Amino acid sequence: MNTVELINTTIEYYKNLLSIKRANGDTENKVLDYEIKVTRVKLETMGVSLHSLEFDE
Repeated sequence: MNTVELINTTIEYYKNLLSIKRANGDTENKVLDYEIKVTRVKLETMGVSLHSLEFDE
């Protein structure tokens, strides 16, 4: 897997985590929150701007 593929796969994973979080509504899920946090750090390390990946409310 090259760098571009890795970034794309990680973006898709992050997107899926955010979708799950949104679908859960107000239900607290510490494991999900931690996965989102770790994935966010990975993407930032790869130089990906997360601003455009967040849901608009």
